[in-house]
Amino acid sequence: MPEASPSAAHVFLGMTAIIASEPMQRLMEVVQRVARSSATTLITGESGVGKELVARAVHNYSARASKPWVDFNCAALPEQLLESELFGHERGAFSGADSAKPGLFELAHQGTIFLDEVGELDGRLQVKLLRVLDGAPYYRLGGVRKVSVDVRVVAATNRDLERAVAQGRFRSDLFHRISQFTLHVPPLRARHADIEPLARHFLAEHFPELEMGDSALASLRGYSWPGNIRELRNAVIQAGVMSQGGEITAQDFRLRPALAPFSNSDGYGDDCDGSDEDSGSLEAMERRMIEEALAATGGHQQKAAERLGISRRTLSRKLKLYESEPARVAL
Repeated sequence: MPEASPSAAHVFLGMTAIIASEPMQRLMEVVQRVARSSATTLITGESGVGKELVARAVHNYSARASKPWVDFNCAALPEQLLESELFGHERGAFSGADSAKPGLFELAHQGTIFLDEVGELDGRLQVKLLRVLDGAPYYRLGGVRKVSVDVRVVAATNRDLERAVAQGRFRSDLFHRISQFTLHVPPLRARHADIEPLARHFLAEHFPELEMGDSALASLRGYSWPGNIRELRNAVIQAGVMSQGGEITAQDFRLRPALAPFSNSDGYGDDCDGSDEDSGSLEAMERRMIEEALAATGGHQQKAAERLGISRRTLSRKLKLYESEPARVAL
């Protein structure tokens, strides 16, 4: 079956990136220039657009490419464990700390650390991260000896951090420190030329015996992809499962009605005009889609989040908003 052209496929630290559209080609040209600098870099964009791939590309093209690459999702752990994970701890620092453990910053020494969902850090950790970015040595939890590291920081967020700063939820000094250079990854709906090669790549990866029919490709090109690349991957996998022949057709896809992109935290995106009427309508549609996804997955929140093309944390946040009317949400 046809696959993405060699010029469109790139591998960054083991992850394949399909870069066929003009917007992504322009972005990668900027990435290569930014990579040659030492600037702390902030990568923005909706959930599922490929921010981690761009971060890996920054490391790949940098002078630190042969040094460690460490990635961490700042929303992956409870707040009380984040400091230990990032900055390490000494034996006895807290209950269960039976031995000393270096933090991720130490493990990334002379290399690059990628902090995904950096907007989720609480205020105390924002202060410590700011000091580390300014080159100040720090203590492990329970430590008495300061640790110094040489690390390039690349961060990513699907939040509007400038608005978070204005609302007092993110430190302005840290925002300016992590955004010495900002790279914005466009949504999939703004890079149509990437849709077909991405779909073919996912199909070859999961169902190499199948081909993508013309009707299927037309269906994919006509969809808005609110969940971006993550949603496209899931759609191709689901279509491969549903296919009954050697070729995937439009009927094999179960694409949800075209809507504005999900808000993955506090409205990051550029497709809504912000009116109360539109906001209420979108919230109602989002809620209905969440209910349908939970029903389709038997209430499994991780699977429902993947089906919707959003993060598990975002789904949990939205479900908490619906707790006043629990009967309408299948948990």
